[in-house]
Amino acid sequence: MRKKEMIAMLLAGGQGSRLGVLTAHKAKPAVPFGGKYRIIDFPMSNCINSGVDTVGVLTQYMPLQLNQHIGIGTPWDLDRRVGGVTVLAPYMKSEQGDWYMGTADAIFHNIDFIDQYNPKYVLILSGDHIYKMDYSQMLDFHKENKCDVSIAALTVPWEEASRFGLMNTHEDGRIYEFEEKPANPKSNFANMGIYIFNWDILRDALERDNLIHENSDFGMHVLPMLLNDDKRMFAYPFRGYWKDVGTIDSYWAANMDLIQTVPDFNLYEDFQKIYTDSEHQPPMYTGENAEVQGCIISEGCEVLGSVYNSVLGTNVIIEEGAIVNGSIIMGDCYIGKNVHIDHCIIDIGCTIGENVKIGIGENIPNEEKPHIYNTGITVIGENSVIPDNVKIGKNCVIFGKTAPKDYQNSALEGGLLESGQSIFEVSEVIE
Repeated sequence: MRKKEMIAMLLAGGQGSRLGVLTAHKAKPAVPFGGKYRIIDFPMSNCINSGVDTVGVLTQYMPLQLNQHIGIGTPWDLDRRVGGVTVLAPYMKSEQGDWYMGTADAIFHNIDFIDQYNPKYVLILSGDHIYKMDYSQMLDFHKENKCDVSIAALTVPWEEASRFGLMNTHEDGRIYEFEEKPANPKSNFANMGIYIFNWDILRDALERDNLIHENSDFGMHVLPMLLNDDKRMFAYPFRGYWKDVGTIDSYWAANMDLIQTVPDFNLYEDFQKIYTDSEHQPPMYTGENAEVQGCIISEGCEVLGSVYNSVLGTNVIIEEGAIVNGSIIMGDCYIGKNVHIDHCIIDIGCTIGENVKIGIGENIPNEEKPHIYNTGITVIGENSVIPDNVKIGKNCVIFGKTAPKDYQNSALEGGLLESGQSIFEVSEVIE
């Protein structure tokens, strides 16, 4: 028996459908963020910075890039013989195998993994939030209050409280009621999806709820059950930066937070560093006529044009005469000469031809998915190609290898979608 006081279970199987084409080929936690990082780097780094050296990562949707990124956990010092990081995918059990049907169901199917470490406490995390947090301080809070369950809580503005799952508490922090997106909230204490359970309490609850709900979920089923059992459940107040980057707009905004003169979220401080699987890259180069203002420029970039208020991933080339403003360009992209890009997100491995203009015209919501693409941000999917001399409006979505014939009069009006030689149908990519 390999005894551990607390282990972490990191839920990283989500599709992230509200990120649209950015998650067509990869799980949400694998989406690049802040130049050279991936979203999952943040909870993974939090674990090792908090002294949690045993992490189970539960994957499901499009796991290839995520699995390759995690590897054996070397960047986070989690390549260990006892503990370390283990990727836990759905597997065959008895005569059939099933997908994870809910957040708690995913943990239920990995009880044996947890049992082998015989932990006293289990930390449950989501793999798709941007924040820094010392989980050891939350564990101290859990012990001091003799909790059965501790839930990290973020104080949100009252005017936004109805958008969240909320917890109502007594003065000592003990939770007496949950409210899911209430019209008239009683508190502004939002559930962050970060939990510490006593393992014996959680194990019993998972087994009981699995008999009732095949799609067992923490928020909908397990936590209300334990509250009804009168378990000691407390809200742990968190006062740092935390952002759910689950939409195109929030993903763009969180990246833009990084480039402020005094950023709300600091990637550069030595305290609580964020680690990632970073290959050795050549240094960044700027040409003699280049201009860069208020940007994050990652290793291996070559900037010959102008880049303003933007985030560039590794190995991005910006040719002469190109202007990039308020945009996120992920790794291994090529931006041709005299290109103008404004408020765009360009995924990994894209090629933008010469004299292209992207993000122009009126802010017209996307025709196919107006609930996803509606804030004026145009999104280019992974490994896409845009030919020379085309104009593309706001809230457009492009994926695949497009050709001049795909653009009527060399233009794509705002709010439209264009696909080239792609293995995905339109509906499959943007769902």
